[in-house]
Amino acid sequence: MSEPKDLTRLFESQRGHLHAVAYRMLGSANEADDAVQEAWLRLNRADTSEVANFGGWLTTVVSRVCLDMLRSRKSRGEEVLEAELGEPIADTKSDPEQEALLADSVGIALLVVLDTLSPAERVAFVLHDVFDLSFDEIAPIVDRTPDAARQLASRARRRVRAGETTSDSDLQGQRVVVDAFLAALRAGDFEGMLAVLDPNVVVRMDTGVPGAPREFRGAANWARGATAAFSRFAPLVQPALVNGSVGLVVAAGGKLSRALTFTFANGRIVTAEIITDRDQLQQLDLLVLDD
Repeated sequence: MSEPKDLTRLFESQRGHLHAVAYRMLGSANEADDAVQEAWLRLNRADTSEVANFGGWLTTVVSRVCLDMLRSRKSRGEEVLEAELGEPIADTKSDPEQEALLADSVGIALLVVLDTLSPAERVAFVLHDVFDLSFDEIAPIVDRTPDAARQLASRARRRVRAGETTSDSDLQGQRVVVDAFLAALRAGDFEGMLAVLDPNVVVRMDTGVPGAPREFRGAANWARGATAAFSRFAPLVQPALVNGSVGLVVAAGGKLSRALTFTFANGRIVTAEIITDRDQLQQLDLLVLDD
């Protein structure tokens, strides 16, 4: 396998498949070309004498390249250009079944939803749900355990099915409401809390007993309870993106102890869920925001 001609022949036999993987992850034919080219360069620098599954090895390489590209894109705050979202898949050498699958499932709407996922979620979802890799194979690519990789793909699948896309303006509006709620909470400002709560707000808190959450109803009722309950650790409460929406987290000494998720309407909080169960907390997709 170390002969240049053999490497070229083997790589070309996988090129169509690799381009399909990269396109689905990146949503851009140009970037997919770049990822495949980088995989070729890495192949030429690597010792492949003990590689048993050449196709699997190359899929892993191109997936890691795509993951790096997605992380770089996120760090720069870039989005895929609209023109690129509509590009056809130049994949004439791929397996016919893969071509049919991609033609069926890759469209502008789906790529927009995929672009809302974290890089690791997107890679785990694509590799498992589209290309049928096992979570044991996906885990080292995304630097997670197999169970954690399964959770990444599961979260991504729920978002893709729901078609959840939250615009920047929606998030900004949510942040204004949550910041006002947090400021009032820290100050013990009862009236300030009422101002951002729907009069009929519904608040649920997990009790550790499946199917038996504790429930509060009414803005005044929860404002009094929240002021008392959060007063001792209000300084530890921070705004965060929780599963793609603005919420709050409580972390003492860097250890997450609870999270609050909200739904909003007309500039107010209409429902809230207080999550304290350790297993549920571990499954949340969290990004702590600047306070």
